[in-house]
Parts: sequence; structure tokens; C-alpha cells
Amino acid sequence: CWEVRKHNSSEWCHFIRSNPDCRLDGGFLDYLDGVFCVFPPRLLPLAVTLYALWLLYLFIILGVTAEKFFCPNLSAISTNLRLSHNGHTAPGGGHHVFSLTSPFHGVTFLAFGNGAPDVFSAVVAFSDPRTAGLAIGAIFGAGVFVTTVVAGGIALVKPFTAASRPFLRDVIFYMVAVFLTFVVLYVGRIRLGEALGYLGLYVFYVLTVVLCTWIHRRQRGDGLAPPGPWEPEMPTDEEEPEPSGTNSGDYGDEYRPLLPSQEPSLRILTTALSPLDYRKWRRKPWYWRLFKAFKVPVELVLLLTVPVVDPDKDDLNWKRPLNCLHVLTSPLLCVLTLKSGAYGLYQIQGIFPVWGLVTLVASALAVIIFITTSNEEPPKYHCVFAFLGFLASAMWINAAATELVNILRTLGIIFQLSNTVLGLTLLAWGNSIGDTFSDLTMARQGYPRMAFSACFGGIIFNILVGVGLGCLLQMSSSQPLVKLEPDSPLVWVLAGALGLSLVFSLVTVPAQCFQLGKAYGLCLISYYLVFLCVALLTEFRVIHFSTP
Repeated sequence: CWEVRKHNSSEWCHFIRSNPDCRLDGGFLDYLDGVFCVFPPRLLPLAVTLYALWLLYLFIILGVTAEKFFCPNLSAISTNLRLSHNGHTAPGGGHHVFSLTSPFHGVTFLAFGNGAPDVFSAVVAFSDPRTAGLAIGAIFGAGVFVTTVVAGGIALVKPFTAASRPFLRDVIFYMVAVFLTFVVLYVGRIRLGEALGYLGLYVFYVLTVVLCTWIHRRQRGDGLAPPGPWEPEMPTDEEEPEPSGTNSGDYGDEYRPLLPSQEPSLRILTTALSPLDYRKWRRKPWYWRLFKAFKVPVELVLLLTVPVVDPDKDDLNWKRPLNCLHVLTSPLLCVLTLKSGAYGLYQIQGIFPVWGLVTLVASALAVIIFITTSNEEPPKYHCVFAFLGFLASAMWINAAATELVNILRTLGIIFQLSNTVLGLTLLAWGNSIGDTFSDLTMARQGYPRMAFSACFGGIIFNILVGVGLGCLLQMSSSQPLVKLEPDSPLVWVLAGALGLSLVFSLVTVPAQCFQLGKAYGLCLISYYLVFLCVALLTEFRVIHFSTP
């Protein structure tokens, strides 16, 4: 399909529509057909500009969905499963006792919530051999970016003493994961055992975190004492930074406690569907308002289709009219986004569509729930809405990730760029920007060690689960392997740069007695800039490397 720009502009549309390699699998929009058939050749710059703006908006959709809907529901599910991420008070009101579920929550549920956009993007990219380079580029590119720019930025913002044992553990595990991926790319394929090996290595990592933390707590006398210079920071409720979930005040009034039997259902519905807190709007600067204005349409649609359960509120965020509406909209969303609506539009016996059947069943269930519940008190089965919200938000993230991968492939064809360079730049930056701001903000608030630990813990999840699950889902009984053939020499530059950055940190951090300052931060950021220059020069064939 890359040959399209070599033809005369009058032949672009025919080439795109007649070439099987130009078909985009999945997604709701055909971006290649749009840019080469709908827009005339002289308006190609306009089409590219619109696509770039849509790409930015897709990143906003991913970020808002993960932060305000996916993560809160995941947290509610872990709470219902008794996987609290804090210590609990001993019987009799004694001191805080450490729970083994604390590190388990951090490296499973929390990691999944933070890494959802990356993992879904990888799964979508691996679904097509033509876009597998996007996944490899994004996973390696995000790894280099996070371990250099983000980690270096934290050291620049707030020099600190790193937690030595968790740092060494995470770096060694990540180096093993990178080496495994390097071997898989060198061989050019990944088999069922290797895909399961990725997931097994992550399970082993989780068990290692839990066991090490348990052993260390036993050595410290089971108390929740202040963390030492080599212990991971486990903040208590009093010191933990303000969460950024749906109910942290961004929506304001719609989550205030209900007045007992005084507020009518219609008012509850309209208030709950308002994504704006007008008092907050008035006191915020103009750029915040501008960004919020872009997010409002996304947040409104998400509020309509994704329920959110908040265990920290007295009413668990129970909004009877809206939650009853969710019983209808969430299943409809799932069937209409699964396989880009192919299942939802399927005609049962050629007569009745699946979405029509789902509408009838869900409407009846919504009416029953509305009749048998009240506005003031959530039903006993309200926790089920957390699972429904988790599924609905996952479908939103998957749909946005599919569009993201398709539009990046289209831009690669337009500009004759490999999927790898698009993955290590646009996709890696877009998926990492939220983590970058949150980690730097956490460092400024006085939690640099926690932010630094998050740099390495999150990318371990992304590479092991992203590659393992992404490839596993593409395997079948007839073909238990996935081909991973690098689409450019840039892949080896990426793998080498990531490995070198990890070796640099593994050597220099202990050499500094884990005291990380501005010199370390400047070295890491300078390293990333040099790597980016080499990567771009390799992509544009200024630098030539012999490929294995």
C-alpha cells in the first residue's frame, strides 16, 4: 500500500480501493479511503491536518476514559474483592497492620488501570501483521521515554534517595522482559509457549513483589513504619495525594450526597449528566477552560454510557435514574463497539438485529430496577454496576485504540514512514503523556520515590502483558504462532537504546548510593535526545545499519 504515493494523483483512489493491502481491519472509519478518495489531491494538507487533530482527540478520549471511568471502576472492583490498597486497622483500634493485598493491588489492578491505553493499543496493533510494528515501537518507545525523560524529570524536579531493593528488582525484571522481546524479534515469531511465558513472568513478578514486601515488613515488626531509604513508599490515607478519579471533584455537584426524598428523579438525572462544576469553571485559568471544553463532549457521552461506583461515598455514587439508563446504554455500547459493530448489526435469522434484542431485554431490566429501588439508597447488588462500568469503559478504550492504530497506519502511508517510528514517537508519547504529568506532579508534591517506582513498575506491566496478551489473542488452534518481523532497522536501534538506558541506570544509581540528583536527570534527558536523533536519522536512511 506504500506504493500509492508513487502513482499519479488521479490513480490514488483506484489503487487504494483495488489493493487488498490497503484495507483497514476493524474501526468505524476508513481513513485511507477518506484521504485518497474523498479529499481531492490538492486538499491533502487539509486532510492530514484534520487527521492530526482527530488523533489528538483520540488521545484525549483514551485519557479521560481511563482516568475517570476505567480506573475508578477497577478500584471499586478491587474494594469489593477486599483488595484494599492501604493497611487496615487491627482489632481493638491498634496500629495499622500491613496487608499482603497492598502490593498485589499496586502491581495488578493499579497497573492495569494506568496501562490500559497502552495494552489495548498493543492488542489492536498485534491483531494485524501490518501494524505489529506500531505495537513494538510503542512498547519500546514508551520504555525509553519513561525510563529517561520521566525518570530524569523526577530527579530534576525533586532530588531524592531511590528505594534500592525495589529499584534493582524492577530494573532486572524489565531487562529480562526486554531481552525476551529482543530474542522474539530476532527469531521473527512468537509461539504459544513464549506468549504464555510473558504472562507467567508477570505473575512471577507479582509474587516476587508480594513476597519481598511481606519479608521486609516482618523484619520491620509488621508495623507500617516510615519507609527506609530502600523500602517502597506505601502512603497511608493521610499522606496519599488526592486521587484523580471520576469523583475527585472534577464533576462537582452531581456527586454531592442526595437530599432524602426531596430531589426528583429528573433533577438527579440532569445533575448527574453535567460534566461541569460551574464554581470550579469560574476560578480556573483560560487554558484549563479551553481544554475542558474539548473534553466535555467526551465526558457527556461517557457519563451516559458508563456507570461509576465509588465505595468512598455514602451512597456509593448511586444515581437511580442514570444507573437505570446505564442498564440500557452500556450493553448497547458493548454490542455496537465489539468488532466495530459487526456483532450488534447481525440479523438473527435474517430478520431481527442483535442490537434490537439487547435493547428490549435491557429496557425491561431497567424498568424493573427503577421500580424496585429508591433514589436514596443503593440496592444490595449495586457492586454489579462496577463490573458493567469496567466492561463499558474497556470497550470505549478498545474502540478508541482501534481508531488510533488505523489513523497512525494511514499517516505512515501518507508520509512513507515505518510503523516503528510512528509507534516510538506519536503512539508512545500520546500514551505516556498522562503518566508523565502525573508522575512529575507527584514528585512536586513530595513523593518522588513513589513517582520513580511507578516509572519502572508500569512499563513492566505494559511490555509483559501487552506483548503476551496481544499475541496470545491472535493465536488459534490452526496457527499457534504470531509472526513479528521488524519492518525497519529502527527496531534494533530501539531495543539497543532501551537496553543501554537500563544498564546505565543499573550501574549509575547504585554507584551514587541511590542518591539521585539533577546531574542524573540531565544525563537521562540528554540520552533520550541523542537516541531520538539517531532513530530519526535511521528512519530517513541517513544512518545505515545492517539488519540481522
